[in-house]
Amino acid sequence: MSKKPRKTGARAAPNAGQRKTAKPATKRPAARPKQATDERIARALETIVAHLAAASPTSTAADSFAGADAFVWHPNGRLAPVPHVSRVDLGLLKGIERVRDILIENTERFADGLPANNVLLWGARGMGKSSLVKAGHANINVDRKPPARLKLIEIHREDIESLPALMDLLRGSDFRFIVFCDDLSFDGNDASYKSLKAVLEGGIEGRPDNVILYATSNRRHLLAREMIENERSTSINPGEAVEEKVSLSDRFGLWLGFHRCSQDEYLAMVKGYCSHFGIKLAKADLEREALEWSTTRGSRSGRVAWQFTQELAGRLGIRISGK
Repeated sequence: MSKKPRKTGARAAPNAGQRKTAKPATKRPAARPKQATDERIARALETIVAHLAAASPTSTAADSFAGADAFVWHPNGRLAPVPHVSRVDLGLLKGIERVRDILIENTERFADGLPANNVLLWGARGMGKSSLVKAGHANINVDRKPPARLKLIEIHREDIESLPALMDLLRGSDFRFIVFCDDLSFDGNDASYKSLKAVLEGGIEGRPDNVILYATSNRRHLLAREMIENERSTSINPGEAVEEKVSLSDRFGLWLGFHRCSQDEYLAMVKGYCSHFGIKLAKADLEREALEWSTTRGSRSGRVAWQFTQELAGRLGIRISGK
């Protein structure tokens, strides 16, 4: 019986179409160590907690009001005490005697628990609007003991929307508060004025009996002209739109106007500062230099008088305390 011959030699290569290509090996990402992942998660949680703590309001106990006479309000609900308020003596404010007396009388009535008005101090720059508020507050407290001492709380213009939260914090306290906003005005599409309007006796709760609002502004109606014009052009009833805007200022019971001072009033301010700080200069030289200084500044005001006083004191080597 014959055997089939055995095939020898190289095996025939498969057809090209049947050739299999090897897939490239894929590397699996190395597993992250569990400890490193846990640390990252812990740091992320700490960051979140810190942000939440900063954003959440912190209550201020009533007892803490006794620690200072002035505070600055922060929109996260914190009242920061101010140990030293930058102010001038009431007697150094010249040329504003009439509005000074009106503001002091209104503040005294409020401090005594009698009816008093919110006050808008408006007018020329540098004529002592904010200085009068701070000096009047100090003057009222001279002979008062706690809790009869008035507290001054400054709220910044950009934080007006948080004003209702501040009112809630002060409501029910045994102390009485002047809430003060310097350089108050509204521009463009800013709608935060509605928070102020609601507090000025417009809301359902109204202003707390132990709180009064004092504000300063260069504008009598607080709102830019273009805001009123925009309301007029887009409203169905333009007259009502303008009334809506103007009514904000109307909610201040007292409007105290500050106008540019005369030359004599400006010189009286300079002489008052120099006398108070012991700066001695011949009268004719003092007047001449003070007028030259105001000419270079292009205006006469209490602020310009103070700046000249600082210049003169520095040139003469006289140390003076801040305002």
